Amino acid sequence: MSPLNLDPRRTAMVLVDLMPRIIALPTTPHTGEQVLERCVRLADAFRERGGLVVWVRVERPGGTQPEGSELAVTPPEGDVVVVKNSWGAFPSSGIDAALREHDIETVVFGGIATNFGVESTARAADDHGYATVLVSDAMSGLDQHAHDFAVEYVFPKLGVVVTTEELLARLPTR
Repeated sequence: MSPLNLDPRRTAMVLVDLMPRIIALPTTPHTGEQVLERCVRLADAFRERGGLVVWVRVERPGGTQPEGSELAVTPPEGDVVVVKNSWGAFPSSGIDAALREHDIETVVFGGIATNFGVESTARAADDHGYATVLVSDAMSGLDQHAHDFAVEYVFPKLGVVVTTEELLARLPTR
């Protein structure tokens, strides 16, 4: 595994599409509930250390949203919520401006689905010059092969791939 030296004050935990209707999808290798639980643990750890937590939610353009389109948890004050209407958050949500406003250098990713919203947002983060960390068990795909391909082939080219426990063990104390 590559070296991982995180400064929580310059790091954002970005959680993609953790909405009831997406969490309920048949995902693999982890259930939506498992992903949500790990993402909430990571978000709490980042907040405790002075890091930023960004929640990305998708909305379909043009009006009424399907039931379950709200975030699965209510983000506490201080977290940032952005709304996207594309696969990835960078083209349509203002996430880049929010990250720059908080002087963020490193972005850590979790969410659903690995090879859609998470991968698209991580690729754009890399294109925008952010260091990326991808938490392999804090995300899940709609297909095992697609998840594995992203985690094993794409993500190592973008940044550092870790598990939830590896990341928690390597986060500096406040």
